[in-house]
Amino acid sequence: MTTASTAGARSHARAQADQAAMRIPATPPDIDPSRLLWAESIPAGSYVSRVLGRGSRLRLADPDGGACAHLLLFRADAPWERLNVADTMKVPWQAYLSAGHPLLSDQGRVLATVVADTSGNHDLLCGMPPSARRAMLLAAVKHGMDARDVAPSASFFKGVRAATDGSLTFTGSAGAGTTVDLLIHLPVVVALVNAAHPLDFEAQVTALDVVAWRADEELGTPVGTDPEYLRALFNTESSWAASQNHTAATASQN
Repeated sequence: MTTASTAGARSHARAQADQAAMRIPATPPDIDPSRLLWAESIPAGSYVSRVLGRGSRLRLADPDGGACAHLLLFRADAPWERLNVADTMKVPWQAYLSAGHPLLSDQGRVLATVVADTSGNHDLLCGMPPSARRAMLLAAVKHGMDARDVAPSASFFKGVRAATDGSLTFTGSAGAGTTVDLLIHLPVVVALVNAAHPLDFEAQVTALDVVAWRADEELGTPVGTDPEYLRALFNTESSWAASQNHTAATASQN
């Protein structure tokens, strides 16, 4: 099949589409289908980006045990504010992600909180390998950003531990069927790349499943009680209230 003509290129593209296999994750039984916002499976080496509103709950799943979800978050209404992994470790006094851990911006606000975790094998220390950074750049470009916006990421489903001498040990996957849930506190661009961890030298990456649904009622109950978390949550709610008041005032003037 030649692609030298428009008709030939069209036929080739349609033939490729016919051969493509797209799997959409089933809606988990604990999720009301009417609240579903997003369901997608990300193959190995692929990326995806999506805007999620405040009060969304995002579930990442590793159905086959080989996914590695490199995540960046950008505030959708102010994309210069984005996930800062250094503050995400420093402020909660904890380098290892688990349930209750906030994902913080560089402005001291909570973009998301880990609200459930059956894996425990995650990483805030190593970032992405070059191939994943290239894919992440494509995700960022789709939302008006560029290479300067591709910062160090949080990685889920492949773990790392630091020794007292500063050396890093790759702990790998917790196995098939694990999940991580994030509660979104501010509107965000979610950028995900499913690619090998930089310390996984024998990686056989498998699909990453993504499901999101509306869970606004969960915003009313703080996940943690640590003073650092509550302060960041206060910063977040104050900023959101101020932005909504400004929007209302502008609308009334018009």
